[in-house]
Amino acid sequence: MTVTATRLAVVAVLLTIAWPAYAGERDQLNACRDMVARLAQSPATQDTPEITRCRQIIKEWTLRDSRMSVDEQGKPLR
Repeated sequence: MTVTATRLAVVAVLLTIAWPAYAGERDQLNACRDMVARLAQSPATQDTPEITRCRQIIKEWTLRDSRMSVDEQGKPLR
């Protein structure tokens, strides 16, 4: 494994352990976006179950946001 792949694996394990403890839904989304963005910078790494889960979380948030008529502060989107 390369150093980058090792770091990504360590971050993935730490995020997986820490998520159930204190992260809210929006925090999970932000962490997943960061993780997927880092993965995009190093295309040689393989998808792990954590990355697959993150992609599913991002997809669900995208679908949820597309159905909402207000933003996080309650202001109309349109």
